[in-house]
Amino acid sequence: MKTTRSKYYNASRSSLPFEDGIGKVAGTCADASDGETAVLVGIITPQQNERRTGEYLDELEFLAETAGAHTVKRFTQRMTGPSSVTYLGIGKLQEIRAWIDAEEEAERHISMVIFDDELSAKQLRNIEKELGVKILDRTSLILDIFAMRAQTANAKTQVELAQYRYMLPRLQRLWTHLERQGGGSGSGGGKGSVGLRGPGETQLEMDRRIILNRMALLKQRLTDIDRQKTTQRGNRGRMIRVALVGYTNVGKSTLMNLLSKSDVFAENKLFATLDTTVRKVIVDNLPFLLSDTVGFIRKLPHDLVDSFKSTLDEVREADLLLHVVDISHPEFEEQIAVVEKTLADLGCAGKPSMIIFNKVDAYRWVEKDADDLTPSTRENVSLDNLIHTWMTRLSGECLFVSALEKTGYDTLRRVLYNKVREFHVQKYPYNDFLFEHYEE
Repeated sequence: MKTTRSKYYNASRSSLPFEDGIGKVAGTCADASDGETAVLVGIITPQQNERRTGEYLDELEFLAETAGAHTVKRFTQRMTGPSSVTYLGIGKLQEIRAWIDAEEEAERHISMVIFDDELSAKQLRNIEKELGVKILDRTSLILDIFAMRAQTANAKTQVELAQYRYMLPRLQRLWTHLERQGGGSGSGGGKGSVGLRGPGETQLEMDRRIILNRMALLKQRLTDIDRQKTTQRGNRGRMIRVALVGYTNVGKSTLMNLLSKSDVFAENKLFATLDTTVRKVIVDNLPFLLSDTVGFIRKLPHDLVDSFKSTLDEVREADLLLHVVDISHPEFEEQIAVVEKTLADLGCAGKPSMIIFNKVDAYRWVEKDADDLTPSTRENVSLDNLIHTWMTRLSGECLFVSALEKTGYDTLRRVLYNKVREFHVQKYPYNDFLFEHYEE
């Protein structure tokens, strides 16, 4: 077997591992000009069958592409659950290592291996030792994308705090060249540790203290930002607040641009929007506030949810939630469940909401042959049947639109007007803001 290539965490570094940003420590791949290539790894368990694992890896590949890496290979293994030591079995890790070595022999460099679940410090250390390449997990990849997308001081502060929270328990593996050389009780009873303590413990404690101090500063900044945001929300006057929520890349920003006639950044990439954007929308004679929020995703890092509290406060304080769903996605029902669970974690489970099924123009289905007696699958359901199914299930509390093609736009405006007006009359019974139809 070939000798191990140089580690991403170079032992000769003299600076702190987080000086240049946590993204570089976690294995950033934001610069597409590097031509970085990635191998994806997932496991098949009794709770997660092969089909679902494939879908998760599809999403992981989209995440890697968003970050600037090109996926060249996938590996999966059937297990009862991830190993606490190496995530995969040793045999599968050796298989991956042999494949990487073969690619290197053919002068096709493999930049990184990305795992579909969050890895512990022990797992990261052992996997990196076995494979000899840069190792990322799903959480570090999402954090890297957030760091790349953050534009405002608010978003950058929230992302940096989440990065430090992720980094803190994994700090030791960044300084493996400075680890203690021995153990023991030190003063009687043990085998002795006198003269066997290297500088590693001191360095780790120094780094940990610096990170904790930095986290305290960032939390204070977020507290100040939260106070400012609360003041801003209090100064918005007597208008109903509507928030767009949903899975990432379902078209929330495009829908926001359509309703508010604004130019919010929208792109076919995951997490194109990090900062909450609020616009005043007037439908007929009714003004209200519409906010576009950060999208949710499967296995969203809990540290990100905590860090983005001030951003997600727009969701908590909204009078009405518009849950946007990409109906063209094959697993949109699971995405709905992910969003509903995240909203429940935020304390918004009982908030008034309605579902907006977006991207009807991109919906595709395959009609079965008349003599095909096999059970129908999701791909065999026409859009009309799907519409009637969901309208029946939700008692009509849903709409089907295409924000890109403006399909269903007039119906969306009419339904939104009726709902917002109902909330407006209830919340502000002595209204002096809702203007009349002067042309009448």
